[in-house]
Amino acid sequence: MPAGDIAPDFDLPALMGGVKKRFHLKDALAEKDIVLAFYPSNWEEVSAKQLSEYQAQREKFLARESEVVCICVDSIMNTTVWERELGPLDFPLCSDFWPHGEVSQEYGVFRADGPNAGSSERAIVIVERSGRILFSKVYGARDLPPISETLDALRKR
Repeated sequence: MPAGDIAPDFDLPALMGGVKKRFHLKDALAEKDIVLAFYPSNWEEVSAKQLSEYQAQREKFLARESEVVCICVDSIMNTTVWERELGPLDFPLCSDFWPHGEVSQEYGVFRADGPNAGSSERAIVIVERSGRILFSKVYGARDLPPISETLDALRKR
């Protein structure tokens, strides 16, 4: 989705600090800009590095009045077990499992066919408190999105 578009609202099951809750985009935007980090799957090396970097750099995001929210099409149970291996992680991990990939589809990052069909692309979408998309970029499945690029996009607003 291009910058300037209104971000689709969603409500997904999520882990927040290891606790199962619901994440509702509209509610979260009342407090902070939201960095949506779509990733293809749990138990995958690049995804583990990506989420570990978000945890290590979390203070930089909070200083910009933003929160990282990760989204994957794997089930919440699968995500729970994986988070225990990686974590603890202090930001929401959302499950876009059912209806399968619905949020990823709304954001245009769902892989409908080809290699890894049924998963999402690795993508970053920054949603401002106004509900508009500030930044959006799709990366290669094996590419680690640079934290500096995301932080720079937050800084420019």
